[in-house]
Amino acid sequence: VVHDIVNTSSQDIPAQLYFQLVRDGNKLAGESAFYSTFTGPAIYTEAKKYQKVEFADVKKKNMDIEKQSSTGYVAMVQHYFASAWVLPDGLMRNISMDAVDIGERMADCCYRATLIAPLEPIAAGKSKSVSATLFAGPQEEHELEAVYPGLELVKDYGWLTILAKPLYWLLHKLNNLLDNWGWSIVALVVLIKAAFYWLNAHAYKSMAKMKAINPKIMDMRERLKDNPQQMQVEMMKIYREEKVNPLGGCLPIAIQIPVFIALYWVLLSTVEMRNAPWVLWIHDLAAPDTSLGVWFGVPVGILPIVMTLTTVLQTALNPAPPDPMQAKLMWIMPLAFSVMFFFFPSGLVLYWITNNVLSIAQQWVINTRMGVPPQFNLPKF
Repeated sequence: VVHDIVNTSSQDIPAQLYFQLVRDGNKLAGESAFYSTFTGPAIYTEAKKYQKVEFADVKKKNMDIEKQSSTGYVAMVQHYFASAWVLPDGLMRNISMDAVDIGERMADCCYRATLIAPLEPIAAGKSKSVSATLFAGPQEEHELEAVYPGLELVKDYGWLTILAKPLYWLLHKLNNLLDNWGWSIVALVVLIKAAFYWLNAHAYKSMAKMKAINPKIMDMRERLKDNPQQMQVEMMKIYREEKVNPLGGCLPIAIQIPVFIALYWVLLSTVEMRNAPWVLWIHDLAAPDTSLGVWFGVPVGILPIVMTLTTVLQTALNPAPPDPMQAKLMWIMPLAFSVMFFFFPSGLVLYWITNNVLSIAQQWVINTRMGVPPQFNLPKF
């Protein structure tokens, strides 16, 4: 956008350029209560880098933002899309955000992000031309980087950006190769599982050992159920004799959690998933699977049902905790988590199914090799 300011008067005049972005504070249509992405204003300056500001903080004037800068941009961000004013570096600008009362026309007020750039006085009969860039469109990372370095940060990766960016890069390369975002998700999960194969193998070996000694522990708990202190002593004795670490199956898996959380944010925030088909009935990886309809407001589809079944199978393969309450929680938490996935985008559900299937296969093979036949520990409520 080019601004030509012409002074047709007979004296010098001060001038300034005014840029603003305005949007209401209403929730996005179709936004799920089970997951959310950032919606609101954001700024980027050389001093404080990228800053997101919640609408509530704008309304309360509780903002710690850079008020003046000679670099950067202001933006309005929502899931998959953003708009931004980018001024030339070196042009000083004042930055502000405020809430604008618009009466009762909307459920909330409007919010405004503003840049004001004071210019040198324009001499009589002279003119000045200043260019600025207005971006309004989808959050395609490569396009955002081309507009202005740092503008790609409007794509919300949560607090694990350092892991999410290389995962998105790899996902993008896989899609260039496979030309299908669904299969690219599957391929990416396969590569991640391969990278963590030995960590997972260590965890599953520890679980297999726990499963092998579980009958001995359950028998001991029954004998000493009236003597909790002695029970703990005997349990630790069994662990030492069998050379089993009760946390051995947890720590290797815990190390991988940040990677899979980062991948979750990559799939949730990648606009290329919108209207991207996979196979058969999956025509939009960014939308919930509703292949079986919507029952009482709940989207019901084949993918989340398969995900629930794989979660049940994976939980059943794990050794049952000796404590009855822990054994119940071992089942309640995954099942509750599975219910949430009925509302999640199909791409996220596909990622979780792939991860579950690969985990089940690896655990099954390791248990068999160690001479511990796979057993299904069904819940007892």
